[in-house]
Amino acid sequence: MIDSVDSPYILAANTDNFQQLVLDNSKKGPVLVNFWSKKAGPSLRQYPILDKIIHHYDGLALLVNVDTETEVALTRDYGITSVPTLKLFRDGQVVETLHGYQSEAELLSVLDIYVARDSDQVLVDAIHQYTEGNVTKAYQMIADAIAQDPINPRLPLTMCKLLKHEQRYEEAMKLIDSLPDHLRNDREISQFRDLLSYYEEADTSQNISGLAEQVISSPDDIEAKKQLSIHYVITEQYEKALQQLVEIMELDAAFKDNYAQKSMLKVFNIVGADSDLASKFRPNLKRYIH
Repeated sequence: MIDSVDSPYILAANTDNFQQLVLDNSKKGPVLVNFWSKKAGPSLRQYPILDKIIHHYDGLALLVNVDTETEVALTRDYGITSVPTLKLFRDGQVVETLHGYQSEAELLSVLDIYVARDSDQVLVDAIHQYTEGNVTKAYQMIADAIAQDPINPRLPLTMCKLLKHEQRYEEAMKLIDSLPDHLRNDREISQFRDLLSYYEEADTSQNISGLAEQVISSPDDIEAKKQLSIHYVITEQYEKALQQLVEIMELDAAFKDNYAQKSMLKVFNIVGADSDLASKFRPNLKRYIH
């Protein structure tokens, strides 16, 4: 039976322990959740491959099985409509979803990106060099690591974060745009690219309090609302940013080639497309998309 496997790397989750086994553990490393059913042949054929792969990683990843026949609430909450469905969690979020039977090669290609790699230690050493003031050496270490391990998304992401720290937004954006598709479309890199776009657009001569006063005194000032939404994103006040975007749509849905709608999609990406905040504001977006 899948749910009675005796292995430290394979666990069975229910509503009571899902937070601990999946969400909490995913902050330490990747957790692959296998939504399965004993009535589904593909689930039973999938399991030996999952067992083999999870032991291949020898503790660097966990496999958590969820029986959809008994764990109805979890199945509903994660929108499972067919089995097997595999959801990979990292840092408390779903980062990949795979529907149906997956080959060993397909699973390895996904998990390899998220499992800790030797090149991650280079990042630790490079960041140490950076904090010690050896900036050029730190960048070179990361660049060399990227050449040696081109599938690790944490390498270019870290370099971009260092560039952002130095307010070198354009360089960071160019680096992301130069990445191959499999890295550019990585969830964290995609989120960071959208965040960078706000730093590039921000009018640094203005601040939130001044912009807020301007919006109050001139409620039809769309440019002020735009800048206020940008500053709210940069300061992680995402709900306030989204509210400003809704007000822009109400004033002029076509403003600057549907700027507000496009910006709202970027904010959804940053906060998570499945987040409560995205769910709350998505109806506003649908109302003004043409």
